[in-house]
Amino acid sequence: MTTIKRTLPLALIALLLVAGSAMAADKKMAPGPINLNTATVEQLAELPHIGPKRAGLIVTRREQKPFKSVDELIEIKGIGDKTLEKIRPHVAVASPARR
Repeated sequence: MTTIKRTLPLALIALLLVAGSAMAADKKMAPGPINLNTATVEQLAELPHIGPKRAGLIVTRREQKPFKSVDELIEIKGIGDKTLEKIRPHVAVASPARR
């Protein structure tokens, strides 16, 4: 019984820490999807598994050829199928002239 009394508070603290970090990660993202053709490097860097380097690659790619589809992110070095699926809910594509 004593072991349970000691373990339960530690388990609750661990659960709260995990839940808190998940909520903090959600707060980091801007509301609604961001446009791949107009987003800044800073906005793109906030996407899951992107960071500043890949965000820069996305901007460089769109300067050469604007995105027509979110699926074209697969052309960016370091973005594979799994990363694309994590990013997909957070991004959209519109022409560069639209905001």
